[in-house]
Amino acid sequence: METLTVRSPAFEEGQMIPPRFTADGADISPPLEWSKVPPETASITVIADDPDAPMGTWVHWVIYNLPPETDALPADVPPVETLNNGAAQGTTDFGRIGYGGPAPPSGVHRYFFRVYALDTRLDLPAGATRHEVDRAMRGHILAQGELMGRYSRR
Repeated sequence: METLTVRSPAFEEGQMIPPRFTADGADISPPLEWSKVPPETASITVIADDPDAPMGTWVHWVIYNLPPETDALPADVPPVETLNNGAAQGTTDFGRIGYGGPAPPSGVHRYFFRVYALDTRLDLPAGATRHEVDRAMRGHILAQGELMGRYSRR
């Protein structure tokens, strides 16, 4: 499987996520950029989660069916079911559509922003859960990459 390069102009790999992109700040999605997307890509999926949550991995963002030529998401993606480019956003573990920023109950948590290049569009309605997206992606991932940021409450 090929590897995508994922980065953000807001924070470096392994560094602290600025409060603006957390529940302690404006709670807006951070800007993301990726490269090395295979030419046969049919869609892009982005999933953000916290594997350090006390009750197991907590899903902070699910966005899928981004057009294959997409190589970035701006900061503050609106919390709507369907974006102007046709991409759909799923339901997070906060029980809502769109990005939900870090809000760890204690300690420093890691937040993984994973980007997947798929050989198909996912046949899912807007609002799908991460579990549904994972199942639909199975066998269709051409390349993937991740960016990890950390955060601790003040």
